[in-house]
Amino acid sequence: MNARKGLMLVVAVVVFCGVAWAFVQAYRTPAERLQGQIEARQYMVSSKVPGRLGELRVHKGDRVAEGDVLFSIDSPELEAKLVQIDAIDRIAGSLLDAVEGGTREERINAARSEYEKARVAEALAEKTWQRMRALAEEGVVARQRLDEAYTFWQVAVKTSTTASEVLRLAEAGPRREARDASRANEEVTASLREEVETLLADTRAHAPHAGIVSNVLLSQGELVPQGFPVVMVTDLDDAWALFNVREDLLQQLPQGAAFEVEIPALSTRARFRVTHIAVLGDFATWRATSSGQGFDLRTFEVELRPEKPVPGLRPGMSVLLSLAR
Repeated sequence: MNARKGLMLVVAVVVFCGVAWAFVQAYRTPAERLQGQIEARQYMVSSKVPGRLGELRVHKGDRVAEGDVLFSIDSPELEAKLVQIDAIDRIAGSLLDAVEGGTREERINAARSEYEKARVAEALAEKTWQRMRALAEEGVVARQRLDEAYTFWQVAVKTSTTASEVLRLAEAGPRREARDASRANEEVTASLREEVETLLADTRAHAPHAGIVSNVLLSQGELVPQGFPVVMVTDLDDAWALFNVREDLLQQLPQGAAFEVEIPALSTRARFRVTHIAVLGDFATWRATSSGQGFDLRTFEVELRPEKPVPGLRPGMSVLLSLAR
């Protein structure tokens, strides 16, 4: 009899506890459940040079390492410019060699020969004038012949002086300004060559970071505008959870706080830490409160990063976070 009473007492206690727990749960404020999604660092690989997409070495889902060649651009215009620069470079080099080499030896010899001829003609004209002067003093020749001989002598002197200057210029070679202009021309050509070769090197696009190819926006043979992204590389190791949170809940998500976040796609939970909080734009981020409170609530963007790498975590996965009220 006592055993039966004891059993009934235990049953009554269990029923009472169950009713009490159900009562508490019924009137307890439910936890706030936030839903967000996983984001990851993305790199948009584009081309500095417009042209046609020549070789496409990757496809969606491929894993790439930093520095791998992703695609190349065909640019016949740049190759044609390089041929033009080669021709200009040869011309500039020839001009520089001619200037730096000075006046050719044949021209110097010709100038020296003209100078020597002018000196001989000057000496002969001077002797002829001296003879004419002696004959004129004796009255043998007319004064007119003496004046003509003097004129011929002076012309020979000027001719000799001119030939001397021509020889001096030939031996001195080109002026400094000509040398500077030739060197500057060669430097300009070298700079143009370097610029075109750099652009040609940029026709091969490399992966800026290791990751997985998440999207390929163009196909081989299509025109690629300058700066247009062709391949998107996603770094799965640099992923985070992103939540849009009303400002009345921000006090429960302080900077640096850690939370258990549920990831339904992986059927697992992981610890994430709040790393960034920022207000969203004004459009569609306001939420009216009750009329008695008299103000509207704004929405903030809260970023949480995993404390440890989560295997299989990918962008777009949903994440759930429960906040007590």
